[in-house]
Amino acid sequence: MFVTKQIESEHKDLIHDVSFDFYGKRMATCSSDQSVKVWDLGEDGEWKCTASWKTHSGSVFRVTWAHPEFGQVLATCSFDRQAAVWEESFGDVGREGVKSNWIKKSILVDSRTAVTDVKFAPKHLGLQLAICCSDGIVRIYECPDVMNISQWSLQHDIQTKFKCSCLSWNSSRMHPPMIAVGSDDNNPSGGGKCQVFEYNDSTRKWTKVETIVAVTDPVHDVAFAPNLGRSFHLLAIASKELKVISLTPLGRDSVIGNQAVVSRFEMKQVASFADHDSPVWRVSWNVTGTILSSSGDDGCVRLWKANYLGRWKCISILKGDASQSRPDRNFSANPGQITPGAVSQQSNEELVRMNIKRNSGWPSFNTQKDQGKTYY
Repeated sequence: MFVTKQIESEHKDLIHDVSFDFYGKRMATCSSDQSVKVWDLGEDGEWKCTASWKTHSGSVFRVTWAHPEFGQVLATCSFDRQAAVWEESFGDVGREGVKSNWIKKSILVDSRTAVTDVKFAPKHLGLQLAICCSDGIVRIYECPDVMNISQWSLQHDIQTKFKCSCLSWNSSRMHPPMIAVGSDDNNPSGGGKCQVFEYNDSTRKWTKVETIVAVTDPVHDVAFAPNLGRSFHLLAIASKELKVISLTPLGRDSVIGNQAVVSRFEMKQVASFADHDSPVWRVSWNVTGTILSSSGDDGCVRLWKANYLGRWKCISILKGDASQSRPDRNFSANPGQITPGAVSQQSNEELVRMNIKRNSGWPSFNTQKDQGKTYY
């Protein structure tokens, strides 16, 4: 089970985004009250608000941390058509220790419409920042001198031809830079609501390589899984349902079936869930890309994980009151096969125990013989 805790944020309006830093010891929140708050995790395990300030003249949609290699740097975006870069500085020592101040180092004002998302690039690409706007343009900025983050230059304009709501960088070092962009356009005839762009070194331009046509509902969030040795990419999409898409790079002369491949990737939907029974608003991966979290209008955060067969299951449900529950896990009596509907409930609410044949490599499920045994 996961340890859950409630925090009184003291925001005066809807909280749009929560972002952790690289180490998970600091947290930033942004809200429609036009403010951003920074929280630090104390040695006692309690989160303490160490900074709170007004950042924009409109609702703040997103907040994100830069890699600590570039210092304590935040980026925010807002309905006021601006994105801002902030750097932490320390002031006088007070009763509660050193007080931190966040200084606005740069304002990005190229957008003519609301800026809906902002993300720093993976650190191996340098100090780059991508923003997307509701006018359908993704802009990528670069800071040439990491010691002076006041200077940002616009490097690329990407025309998506749909209303942008979210974006995500692919963190893989083994593949060209890649960005996924989602749209919350309600027009069902607009085609796929998620596009994937890749940077071409030869042309020095970003080109669209895929449109995920299986996603036709408004997309609220997208997130690439951290790539730790995978030969394919995993993309989580928060829409009417939660979807997980795998993208496997193909060679130039690849053939699927009897047809030559024009696409750069072989796409496959590996999971789709409607457990929230409502729109899914946010998705996020753990550091290894093995556990996916999703939040929806049902007031719950659900954690998902794939088993050894590659089938995704919900492993925990975190509720808004800081309580949590463990979903039913349904195992069939056939060795090596898991199917829904084969649940055996005990009076003490324990799950049916499994007898694992560790030497054979395949599990054997025996609900009678092994009742009461626990394997971890």
